Amino acid sequence: MTTAVSGRPSAVTPAHLAGAAATRRRRSRRLKLVAGSICTAIVVLPVTLAGVLPIPGSDEQDLGARRLPPLTDGHLFGTDQLGRDLLARVLHGGQVSLLIGVLAVLVSGLVGVLAGSAAGYFGGWADAVVSRLLEAQLSLPLLMMLLLVVALFGASVPVITVVIALAQWPEVARLSRSLVLVEREKPYVDAARMLGLRRAGVLAVHVIPNIIRRAGLVVLLLLAQAVLLESALSYLGAGPERPFATWGRIISDGQDYITTSWWLVTLPGLVIVLLVVGVNLVGDALYERR
Repeated sequence: MTTAVSGRPSAVTPAHLAGAAATRRRRSRRLKLVAGSICTAIVVLPVTLAGVLPIPGSDEQDLGARRLPPLTDGHLFGTDQLGRDLLARVLHGGQVSLLIGVLAVLVSGLVGVLAGSAAGYFGGWADAVVSRLLEAQLSLPLLMMLLLVVALFGASVPVITVVIALAQWPEVARLSRSLVLVEREKPYVDAARMLGLRRAGVLAVHVIPNIIRRAGLVVLLLLAQAVLLESALSYLGAGPERPFATWGRIISDGQDYITTSWWLVTLPGLVIVLLVVGVNLVGDALYERR
């Protein structure tokens, strides 16, 4: 490498540039994004296409083929204690788990952004009310609160979705509030007010669009938590009622056979782990890239 002025060789070589901290961070971020996208796609794509894939029905029983190990008689994941194809149950159960997770993070993201933004921008009683609600909810044991609500209102898909959304909105609200506290002091907010916009209009048109990207990254990370919460509730018997076969219920049904039929618990668990790791890697990479 030569300099532009003297033509003499530069002391900064490509090897030095490649070893720079910024370059290493970019490589790490790119690796996280690629690895996370692959892990997430491995789970999400088959789950989404479960209805068109050439696999048996998730509820088709064959008592003569009970607890077959993986890769036996065309069963990639083996069969369960009732002879049902485990892969089919994992994929169709994943549709329910992912549906609840996605709906829950959308609801929690909407509620959290609106409540946190209002608290940070308007202050006063709005900030006091939202802050007290956040403190009250964060002081309660999460799983016990979820089980109590499910016990009171039933274990249906809408109830589970709302319960998980209510459990997650404080994280989005706290982040949104802190971001709005910074944004409201910037000159463009004063300029919008001088042009005659109402405070609510400034918040909706100018402030929230400037924080939505960073808040959206937190919502993406909450998807992994929502899937874990739904799986935990289903495992404890508080998930969506049958005939829905969620990942947590599949693991719960197979735990009695874990010593003799390890795949009934291990393979659904690995699917959950793969999705959670993938979503977290993608979220971390996007957060570092912002």
